[in-house]
Amino acid sequence: MIKKDIYAELKNNAYPGRGIIIGKSENGKNAVTAYFIMGRSENSRNRIFVEEGEGIKTQAFDPSKLTDPHLIIYSPVRVLGNKTIVTNGDQTDTIYELMNSQQTFEQSLRTREFEDDAPNFTPRISGIIKVDDGKFNYAMSILKSANGNPDSCSRFTFSYNNPLNGEGHFIHTYMGDGNPLPSFEGEPELINIPDDINEFADKLWDSLNNENKVSLFVRFIDLETGKYTSKIINKN
Repeated sequence: MIKKDIYAELKNNAYPGRGIIIGKSENGKNAVTAYFIMGRSENSRNRIFVEEGEGIKTQAFDPSKLTDPHLIIYSPVRVLGNKTIVTNGDQTDTIYELMNSQQTFEQSLRTREFEDDAPNFTPRISGIIKVDDGKFNYAMSILKSANGNPDSCSRFTFSYNNPLNGEGHFIHTYMGDGNPLPSFEGEPELINIPDDINEFADKLWDSLNNENKVSLFVRFIDLETGKYTSKIINKN
């Protein structure tokens, strides 16, 4: 697989929608994840990320302008023991609750489908990171309609064991702008992951389309201690 420049990928796509990045820092010391949201409507753009426990949640920037919380207010990141869950919807809670009941990442997502936002039927993208004794592995999932037909749900899970230094994967909801929005296709894209959280966050934010970007979250998890450092950038 050809390794892509994540910043160029974002600059060349005005509307990737929501995106998840997971990988390992170049020096091999950190598990890294990032999650961003974009929006075309006033309701979608009227959001910020705020900390909630060890994770984050979306919140209306101006509550008076919130017209429909359905699909836009949720917890994108939650932590369950040594596992960090990152998703683009309320399936974060489904994964958390069912994995806490001894089900697997894949099993928990079998209870969910793509979003009910016809005609887009936005894919549900999810990721999970497990850090254990200085090592980690991760998986990514996408639940999508069958080429826009809501009668069938296609489910794909991609697992990555013993990730290589400086490499990660990027999955997002849309191939680009459109009407209806075209769902992501193929495997998560192979990308580079740097060592510095501030550099990574700032460059990701600068690469997102200025009109459509809403919020960005980046976390570096120290593989030896399990302690993490996070950064949130909100447009509002």
